Amino acid sequence: MALWGGRFKGQPSLQFKKFNDSLPVDYRMAVQDIVGSIAWAGAIHSVGIINDCELTELTEALNELKLSVEEDPQQILGSDAEDIHSWVEIALIEKTGDLGKKLHTGRSRNDQVATDLKLWCKETGGELLFALVNLQQAMMNLAEREKDTVLPGYTHLQRAQPITFGHWCLAYVEMFNRDIGRLKDALYRLDVSPLGSGALAGTAYPIDRNNLAQKLGFRTATLNSLDAVSDRDHVIELLAAASISMMHLSRFAEDLIFYNSGEAGFVEMSDLVSSGSSLMPQKKNPDACELIRGKAGRVFGSLTGMLTTMKALALAYNKDMQEDKEGLFDALDTWQECMEMAVLVADGLKVNRSRTLAAAQQGYANATELADYLVSKDIPFREAHHIVGEVVLAAIDKGLPLEDLTLTQLQGFSDRIEQDVYQHLSIESTLDKREALGGTSRSQVQKALDNIQSGDREILNEQVVGAPGKEQIKVALKQVKQRLNAQRAAALSVRRARMSDVDSIHHLTSYWAEKGEILPRSRDNIIHDIQNFVVAEIDGNVVGCASLYIYQTGLAEIRSVVVDQQAQGQGQGQALVQYLLGFAHQIELQKIIVLTYIPQYFTELGFSLIDKSSLADNIIEDSEQSPYKDPADEVAMEYIVDRCVVSTESADELES
Repeated sequence: MALWGGRFKGQPSLQFKKFNDSLPVDYRMAVQDIVGSIAWAGAIHSVGIINDCELTELTEALNELKLSVEEDPQQILGSDAEDIHSWVEIALIEKTGDLGKKLHTGRSRNDQVATDLKLWCKETGGELLFALVNLQQAMMNLAEREKDTVLPGYTHLQRAQPITFGHWCLAYVEMFNRDIGRLKDALYRLDVSPLGSGALAGTAYPIDRNNLAQKLGFRTATLNSLDAVSDRDHVIELLAAASISMMHLSRFAEDLIFYNSGEAGFVEMSDLVSSGSSLMPQKKNPDACELIRGKAGRVFGSLTGMLTTMKALALAYNKDMQEDKEGLFDALDTWQECMEMAVLVADGLKVNRSRTLAAAQQGYANATELADYLVSKDIPFREAHHIVGEVVLAAIDKGLPLEDLTLTQLQGFSDRIEQDVYQHLSIESTLDKREALGGTSRSQVQKALDNIQSGDREILNEQVVGAPGKEQIKVALKQVKQRLNAQRAAALSVRRARMSDVDSIHHLTSYWAEKGEILPRSRDNIIHDIQNFVVAEIDGNVVGCASLYIYQTGLAEIRSVVVDQQAQGQGQGQALVQYLLGFAHQIELQKIIVLTYIPQYFTELGFSLIDKSSLADNIIEDSEQSPYKDPADEVAMEYIVDRCVVSTESADELES
C-alpha cells in the first residue's frame, strides 16, 4: 500500500516498485519515525485537529508499535510498504482505524524523513562519540605501557630521529581528538528540527515548531521550510567527519602493517586480529589493519557519492535524495566497526623493544644532535650541518655509527669537538633533549599521560609545539588523560542548565535532600543560581545535576551533585564534576573545594583531602550539616585547577 494513488489510474510496475521502494534501507529509522509521529500527534492536538481521547489513543498505539519494533525490527522487512513512513502509518491504521489516517494532517513525508534522519544521526552520533573516546583511551593505554620504549622515527620512510613509542601513540590521540571536535560540530549543526516544514512551504496549521523541536530533543526548529526539507548538509558533514577519521585510522593501520613486517619486526599483532595463509603455514597476516586501510576507501566513496548527488539538485526535495541513507548508514557502521577493531589491535599489540631500540640506533639518527653540539660550540647551524654531513659520509665509509668514531677522527672535521661530545650522541641524550611541549622525551610522555583527563589547548598555542623530547611526552600524556574526561562528559550529554531544566533540577535535589544526601535547594534558589548548574541527559531527559558556587576570586565549591536512581552507574556523576572542572578553568578559577561524606568518590576525580578547619568561616557557615549524617563523617577536599592541563574545550564546546 502506498500513501498516494488518487491521482493515478493504474498501478506502478513491480519492477518500478522494487526500484522505488526504500524500506529495505530506511527501516532502520522505524523508532525515530514513531517518536516523531508521537510528537506530531501532540502538535496537531495543540491546534485542535484531534481531541484529548484521540491523542491518548494514538499515543498508546504508537508506543505499542515502538516497543514491538525495538523487540523485532526485522518484522518490518516482511512488508510491501514503500518506505518506513508508509509502514508506520499502515501499522497505526491497523491499530486505530480511521483515527490513524488523521496523523498525517499538516505533515509531509519530506519534513518527516528529514526529521527521522536527523534523529537517527543524533543517536548514532552519540555512539560514534563514545567509540572515538574509547579509541583515544586505548591509544593512551598503549602509550602508558610503551612510554619508555625507543622507536625510530621516520620521514620519507627513511629513519630520521629516535622517538618513543608513547610519542607515536599520542600523535594518533591528537588526530582522534580532532575527529571528536569535527563530529561534535556536525552534531551541533544538525540539532535543528525540520518537522512542521511540510513538503516545502511550511505547515498550514499554527503549530509551535520550537516547542515541537524541544519535545523531540532538538535545540530549536529550522528557520526556512524550503531549506529544511532539502538540506542534507548534515549527511555530508557526518560523512566528511567519518572520512577524515577513517584516513587517520588508515594511517594508523599502515604504520602498524609496516611495524609488523618481517623487515621491521617492531610489533606483533595479537592472534585475535590476525589470520594465516591457506598455503604458507608460517604466515601471520595483519588482516585487521589491512581491512581498516581498505574500508577507508569505502567510506570516502560514500562521501563522494553524496556530494555528487547533491551538487546539481534544484530546491526543494527530489527523489535523488533518497540515496542519502544507504551510503550514510554503511559509512557510519563501517567507521564504528573500524574504531572498535582498532581498539582490539591496540589492546593486544606486543612491542619488540630490543628490535625498536636497535633500529633507532642505526641510520645515524643522532646526526642532528652532533650538529646541535657544534652549535653549542659557537658554530653557525648551517656550517655545523655541513660538517656533520661530512662526518656521516666518513662513518658510512667505515661502517661505524657516529658514537664509535674516535675523538681524533671526529676532530679531523672540527677542532671544536671535545671529549664531552659522546654524552650528546647516545639515544638517551637524543630523547632527553626533546623537552619542549609536545616533544618525545620520556618525561614529557609521562606528563601527557598524567594530564590525559582534561588537556589544555591554550598552553599548546602559547609554547613551542611539536619537538619530540622526554619531558614533553609526559606532559602530553597527562593532557590527553584529562581531556578524555571532558570528551566523556560530552558523550554523556552533559551541558549547561537552562531555565526549562528548573523543575527537573528541583525534583532531583528535593528527592536526595529528603534522603539526607544533600542540602535542600528551593525552586527560587535554583532559578536564581541556574547559570551555575549543569545537567546530564539520557534520551532527552535530565537525570543528573551539579552546581558551582563561587565564593571569591579563584575559589569555588561544587555542590548538589546528584543522579537519578535509575541512571546511576553510567558515569553521569563523574561527567558532571569533570564538566564543572573544565568550566572552572575557563573562567580562571584556581581552586575547587567540596564538602562530602564520600571522599573516595572525589579522590578518583583528582581531589585531595584537606583540613576542614582551614576553610574560611563563611564557607562552613554556608554549608549546613545534614540532619541525617554524623558531622564527623564530612570531610573537605580540594582540586587545584592546573592552568597547563585543563581543556578549553571542556565547557562551551561540550554544549555541542
